[in-house]
Amino acid sequence: MKKLSHVDSKGRADMVDVTAKKIQYRSARAEGFIRLQSSTIALIKRNKMIKGDVLTVAEIAGIQAGKKTSDLIPLCHPLQITKLDVKCEIIKQGVRVKSFAKCVGQTGIEMEALTAVSAALLTVYDMCKAVDKKMTIERIRLIEKIKSDEEI
Repeated sequence: MKKLSHVDSKGRADMVDVTAKKIQYRSARAEGFIRLQSSTIALIKRNKMIKGDVLTVAEIAGIQAGKKTSDLIPLCHPLQITKLDVKCEIIKQGVRVKSFAKCVGQTGIEMEALTAVSAALLTVYDMCKAVDKKMTIERIRLIEKIKSDEEI
């Protein structure tokens, strides 16, 4: 079995030492979906949700959360993020959220991309909970993770 990277020799949680790792360009893409009732989608489209502009607020929340990933996930390294983009799109049965995160560093940025998507979806949930009791957050996943010696 492959050795786990986040545990020490006694099986206790341990932050990975990336000191000796090569500095590289790194990027990650993630996505997720929140299933909504058609009446909720209509309110979002018309910008009639009582809490305001759902998609814009969710995008900003996703960016803010992605920047705070190391504060939320205990063993994540703080990263110098050079780009973090979150886009919400209304589709037939709800809202799809996609993120793109980029940095130059010694460890990957996939957790920031996933955290951004998760927070954006939770924000949609929060802003719509008064009118939609059947929402489900689904399919949060990493789409792509790249590391390169050349700019991505």
